[in-house]
Amino acid sequence: MGIKSFQGARKHQQAGEEIPLKVSDYMTTKLITFKPDQSVEEVIDSLINNKISGGPVVNDKNELVGIISEGDCIKHISDSRYYNMPMDDDRIENRMVKNVETIDGNMNIFDAANKFLNEKRRRFPIVEAGKLVGQISQKDILKATMKLKSQNWKK
Repeated sequence: MGIKSFQGARKHQQAGEEIPLKVSDYMTTKLITFKPDQSVEEVIDSLINNKISGGPVVNDKNELVGIISEGDCIKHISDSRYYNMPMDDDRIENRMVKNVETIDGNMNIFDAANKFLNEKRRRFPIVEAGKLVGQISQKDILKATMKLKSQNWKK
């Protein structure tokens, strides 16, 4: 009895056909962003209505100044209850993470996947020439791998 291969049929790559493997090929460029002077309540409303878990905070020049997440908003709610402070007083610049780690748009998506695992982040902004140009999320990495699943990943 011969050995059977359980590997499915693969699409053959045309000579010269390039498989996109860079973060910039899969990043989201139409971002919902926030301004530092917005209230936490506005952010919560936007997160719920847009079904997102967080987003970049930019200044008027579209420069990344922070990131705000559901967790940051929940902490604000918890603190406001604990300290008996009104919620509508707080601006997100007081709640956002200011030291934001970014990712290079030219990074290979597999290296990016590894960075997600090591850094335990849900999203990484992509900045070029000081301006926010996109964001890559764990879900974007999953979508990329699904697009590539029939390709040869040894690149």
